[in-house]
Amino acid sequence: MYHAHMSKQRGRRGVSKAGWLDAGLQTLSDRGVADLTVEGLAKSLGIAKAGFYWHFKNRDDLLRQLLDHWTHEITEVITSNPEVLALKPKVRLIRTAEIIHDFELTRYEIAIRQWALQDGEAARAIKKANRLRLVFARTAFSELGFKGEDLEIRTMLFVCYHSWEAPMFREISRKRRRDQIVKRIELLTRK
Repeated sequence: MYHAHMSKQRGRRGVSKAGWLDAGLQTLSDRGVADLTVEGLAKSLGIAKAGFYWHFKNRDDLLRQLLDHWTHEITEVITSNPEVLALKPKVRLIRTAEIIHDFELTRYEIAIRQWALQDGEAARAIKKANRLRLVFARTAFSELGFKGEDLEIRTMLFVCYHSWEAPMFREISRKRRRDQIVKRIELLTRK
């Protein structure tokens, strides 16, 4: 499975840490970081807020762990995945685009980047995710024989498009966007 923690697993204290973090990301996306409170999360999960303290010291600890969770669940789930890394480079790019699309991995992109405009720790998380994404894509394009400026342009185009396609082109159906993946990768890998 490519997306490890998206189910709301139940832990010893009612909701698992992943459940709290997933709810935190959803709240961040829906209402922004200012409205991300322990009380609000507990209410959205339908449990007492005491369960929160089983997993987190305080709200600041939640926010720090939320950034790590986002980086792992949205980026490292692909960039560190041995199954994906074992694929031939062109197939790896196609499969990556499919995973991003199928699991809606860009759904928190705008919220996290908005948060990063006013928070140094969130900005560092964005920088890390960008670096991981660029290294991953650059490696695939390099294995395909691209070098220099050609390599960099293809790398940036792949990362930018797949980070922003869904949030930017909401009017295009999911089916149509999914159907365009192979053609897009063909264009980016053509010499």
